Amino acid sequence: MKAGKNMGKSLNGRELGKGITQRKDGRYVARFVDRYGNRKNVYASSINEIRLKLKAAQFDEANNEMVNCSVTLKKWFESWLDIYKKNAIRVGTKTHYNMIFSKHIEPYLGDKFLSEIKPSDIRKLINNLENNGLGYSTQSRVKIMLVDMFDKAIMDDLIRKNPAKNIKLNKGDFNRRVLSKEEQITFFECSKGTYFDNLYVVAVTTGMRIGEICALTWDDIDLKAKKIHVSKTLTYQKFEGDDCKTFHIGPPKTKTSNRDIPISPKCEMALKKQFILRNNIMSRHRIKPIEGFENLLFVSRYGRPLCDQTIIDSIDRIVNEINSYRDEAELFDRISPHCFRHTFATRCFEAGIPPKTVQILLGHATLDMTMNLYTHVLDDKKDEAVVALDDYYFDIEQQGDVVIEDDFKKAILNSRKVVNFEI
Repeated sequence: MKAGKNMGKSLNGRELGKGITQRKDGRYVARFVDRYGNRKNVYASSINEIRLKLKAAQFDEANNEMVNCSVTLKKWFESWLDIYKKNAIRVGTKTHYNMIFSKHIEPYLGDKFLSEIKPSDIRKLINNLENNGLGYSTQSRVKIMLVDMFDKAIMDDLIRKNPAKNIKLNKGDFNRRVLSKEEQITFFECSKGTYFDNLYVVAVTTGMRIGEICALTWDDIDLKAKKIHVSKTLTYQKFEGDDCKTFHIGPPKTKTSNRDIPISPKCEMALKKQFILRNNIMSRHRIKPIEGFENLLFVSRYGRPLCDQTIIDSIDRIVNEINSYRDEAELFDRISPHCFRHTFATRCFEAGIPPKTVQILLGHATLDMTMNLYTHVLDDKKDEAVVALDDYYFDIEQQGDVVIEDDFKKAILNSRKVVNFEI
């Protein structure tokens, strides 16, 4: 007969029961999880004694009295913020916590008693956030806050278990993430002076794919016309006939990806700095570029072509640096190199650039692709357009009121003239 799951054995192979094992020195140890979610051990010199001790410990945990179980989540949030966070967070972070709770948590769980809240309630809350279009970043902040609040409630003997602890979040596709304006400022403030800063700037100011940027040579840069000619892409893959992964230069993703992209002043400065950096690296004696890739503009510190993973690792270092100074509820979410492309497109729409122009800049094969990818931004622009239209109509109506008022005054004056004439 097979041993059950987590069934322990004695030194001679005899089954002892779930969670019970015998150590090499002959003593028995039993493991269980307490109400705080921590693993606990009890010890004994005989199998009967260890079983009694384990049952006693489990009974104590199961029957541990709870006090103040009528405290609501809203009331506990106020206590938690005042007691546990008062001197541990900045004023701005406290404001951020208040916003998260009042906007995303209180409407659904604020009036529930702590002892009534179950994992299913937390799951429903997270699902509701997702259904309302709120992404992983917001869901993560809500969960982090709730986990800490419930942990502190356990410490105060208000509840036995943390209902938010094992809730899994759907991270989704972090490639589709867009930097907010504030996040964009934060990231580039932290990336200043780093090796790949020029690449980040070119990516976010042109919307080029990372493979297109990594395939650039100085011949593709036309500073006089202020344009970048995109005609190729760099990949690091194992193609048929290759012994292993290697670098390849090939055509862009689609025919429409062959395009000219305007160079902004910020982008021009980054390109010039990269030109100097690249020449300094390639002039070193130890540098031996790969044949066929000698003229690449963006290279590693060893003069080699760049692969996606190298850039991903460099971005992770920037994000980790940002997060080293932040509270858990304000962590900067991980981003991919493709995030710069989505951020560029979003900034274009926010600036009022027509979708067809954005399609051409991005090199999308169809306008539908552009529209489908950035529906959320276009929906926001619709709302702004309606507000602008309302303002426009209001101005027209105001002007109409002025005209009517002027006509009314003229009519009054004319009537007075008529009256005076008759008199």
